[in-house]
Amino acid sequence: MKVLVIQPKIGMGDMVIYLPYIHAISKKYGSSISILVKENSRARELLTDDKHISEIITLDRTKNNAGSHDGILGFFNLINELKKKKFDKVFIFSGSLRYNLIAKLAGIKKIAQYPFFRKKDNIVLSAKIFTENELNVIIDTQPVIFIDEVKTKKSQKNLSQDLKNICLGISASGPTKRWAIENYINLCEKIMEVIPSKFYLAAGEKDSLLIEKIYKSKIKNNCVSLDKMSVRETLPIIKNCDLYIGNDTGWLHISAALNLKCLALFMDSPVKAYGKYSKNIEVILPEGETEDSTTHDTLGSNKISFEKVLNQSLKMLTS
Repeated sequence: MKVLVIQPKIGMGDMVIYLPYIHAISKKYGSSISILVKENSRARELLTDDKHISEIITLDRTKNNAGSHDGILGFFNLINELKKKKFDKVFIFSGSLRYNLIAKLAGIKKIAQYPFFRKKDNIVLSAKIFTENELNVIIDTQPVIFIDEVKTKKSQKNLSQDLKNICLGISASGPTKRWAIENYINLCEKIMEVIPSKFYLAAGEKDSLLIEKIYKSKIKNNCVSLDKMSVRETLPIIKNCDLYIGNDTGWLHISAALNLKCLALFMDSPVKAYGKYSKNIEVILPEGETEDSTTHDTLGSNKISFEKVLNQSLKMLTS
């Protein structure tokens, strides 16, 4: 059976979170499957060595509706593209009527989909319940990113074995989800007073000002920025680190899926959705907030306790 999964959310983090369900579908049907995802999911870089995925189809939809799959013309473009591939079944991780109609008009006979028009939900629970009901199996929410062992061992040789290697997640999808860069610099200084360490800055081109501040600080000689690398190139490095410390960002979820211990700072995003699905993630919340109250619009970046972050970092580095 030829199977397609449609996962239309944006961002690396969401792509990682859906991996357990994509893998479960592949295992259920005993073959690799195709996925339809947006370019900024970075699926092509994240899933290079994933044998469960046979094909990655780019869903070209943009905010300004200029994509080849936007609008009425894009609707029919996508239908024609999928029709040529002759899929037998599709799993649609969205309540969009548009994708349902596209699947039907593309000739896909078996369609499994979220309830129509679903908007607000817990991304993990919705995906888990939907896939478990469809496959009649229990699915662990822990994601796995597969990396070729040769790449991992090669990267390991380039990392110092005399230092603790820390992936520092200074990036974020918005300023309200980001702990101040001065806090991270201070944190690194305090960690190095106790434990010799090297910090790999998980950031992108848009984070150049943050990276510049770090390179002007006392910790500059102990830092390496990953911003000039492709996501694919960063994976073996992150895999060989000892700990992730940082914001709730795509790098957090990548680190968790690479089986790295993670200390995640949640200040303006739903911790119950993005911080509790992985055994590898420990969370720190704004002072006075709970897992229930820490969500969108919490705006708690100034309420993250520096002492808690430092103490928990040292504890995780030495355990």
